[in-house]
Amino acid sequence: MTKLALITGASRGLGFALAEALAPDFHIIAVARTVGGLEELDDRIKAKGGQATLAPMDVTDRDAMAHLCRSIHDRWSPETPEGEGTLALWAHTAVHASALTPAVHIDPKEWQKSLATNADAMGHLVPFVAPLLGETGQALFFDDPVKGQKFYGLYGTTKAAQIALARSWAAESERTGPRVHVLEPRPMATAVRARFHPGENRDALATPEAEAARLLAALA
Repeated sequence: MTKLALITGASRGLGFALAEALAPDFHIIAVARTVGGLEELDDRIKAKGGQATLAPMDVTDRDAMAHLCRSIHDRWSPETPEGEGTLALWAHTAVHASALTPAVHIDPKEWQKSLATNADAMGHLVPFVAPLLGETGQALFFDDPVKGQKFYGLYGTTKAAQIALARSWAAESERTGPRVHVLEPRPMATAVRARFHPGENRDALATPEAEAARLLAALA
């Protein structure tokens, strides 16, 4: 039976690296807004002998995500034994990273974008994806310990809301499944990091590929 991994935020950074690392052992369902990044990921996965389904969509679009999850169910669920979910793994890495700013200078549009992607989307993603994971699947979320630090009020607040919901789900499903993990990647040389810390020496940072391998090994 085909093992499926859903990666939301797969076009770059940690999501891209996780998708590449999981192929070819998993069929990757890659979700992101950036079509070019998804196409590059598809090429990488095919080069490793794997397969991917590309879903160029925004995780904040409730109707699009509902359609995707229904399509996953309709395409793959008939193969699924009773008690086992359609998805083996969901890794949620999609994030909106606004530039650092003092709390008193937060731009209302950036606040709404951050809320929509980092927090509000969880309100439909978790209910839609949870049935596909069943009792045996795993969901991965990625914490960032910047909440409460100066200038991180916008990103830190909305990211903290995401992780709070993930931790509640983890506690609720501890005995019944799916298994929900909140992991903390090391600082990585990503576009998000560069937006927060322009001019930083990136040689001292971990690569997304190395972090993907480390985090997946820890799960195993």
